[in-house]
Amino acid sequence: MSVAKKPDPARRSERSRQAILDATRELVSEVGYAKVSIEAIAARAGVGKQTIYRWWPSKGAVVFDAFLALSEDPKGTGVTLPDTGDIEADLKAVMRATVAEFADPRFEAPIRALNAEIINDAALTAQYREKLAGPVDEAKKARLRSAQRAGQIDADADLDLALELIWGPVYQRWLNRSGPLTPEYADALVDLALKALRP
Repeated sequence: MSVAKKPDPARRSERSRQAILDATRELVSEVGYAKVSIEAIAARAGVGKQTIYRWWPSKGAVVFDAFLALSEDPKGTGVTLPDTGDIEADLKAVMRATVAEFADPRFEAPIRALNAEIINDAALTAQYREKLAGPVDEAKKARLRSAQRAGQIDADADLDLALELIWGPVYQRWLNRSGPLTPEYADALVDLALKALRP
């Protein structure tokens, strides 16, 4: 005679959470951020609205977590940049990947919508800094520190300014749609930034 297993609430909660995140990404891609509602996410995920509001205070917060989940590190090792010992090659690889992501139409509209939410929602801004921008910036600075130790970047370089110098133009070009985001553009940015940062 078999004994029926009790349902595991934690597993059910994680299934519901994953269904909500998947439904959110699908809906944003299908109909655009503006037309997505908590009701539509709940219906697509097969959960009640109250389940969503138990975990997230707003639509912007759900969308942020849905896209953040795409880049979560399952091993929990944290964000790192490649370090082959060649800062130029490593930065070009990272910048090419960055411009490719910004140019990808599947992510372009949702990321624009999310940026608008972040600008207008102080709590979401804080969450963005804590969960995504902060850790990514620290990983970038760790790679630049390694280049400083190797004598490839000036030891006195202000690394916060260096991040703005290297990555800021990509965001500016993407935000204003002022030019193509190509591998050649990424390489040119790295070349120019390293001229300013080398010893």
